[in-house]
Amino acid sequence: MFVSILRQGDFLIASIHAALDDSELMRFQQDVVDQIGQYRARGVIIDVAALDVLDSYGSKALRDLAHMARLRGATTVLVGIQPDVAFSVIRLGMNLDIHTALDLEQGLSHLERITTGHRAGDSALNAIRNNHSTPPDST
Repeated sequence: MFVSILRQGDFLIASIHAALDDSELMRFQQDVVDQIGQYRARGVIIDVAALDVLDSYGSKALRDLAHMARLRGATTVLVGIQPDVAFSVIRLGMNLDIHTALDLEQGLSHLERITTGHRAGDSALNAIRNNHSTPPDST
């Protein structure tokens, strides 16, 4: 599959490197939703900078992924939308209903503003694990 999903602090960054067919889009959705729970991610960045086309099924799949992420407690931001893709989305009357940002840096800043997550340091999952594994104070 032409997708990479990386963790950055409390956020996941999912980069789509090439056009995905319908089954790959469904697998991508499942992988992202699974990793939200696994890492207790507070936000998800979906980077579509490599895409020069986004059809109606692809836009619906991204919108559905954002809704699934929200149900799992994570906010989604779509970044890197190419100008031609933006024109097509509007011309075709597709409603993405997803937070957007120009690039990855702006997307991460946006997530830090609207969530309790941070891009640097330990993730929320590590903080939970560390709180449970700290030995009691023996004073």
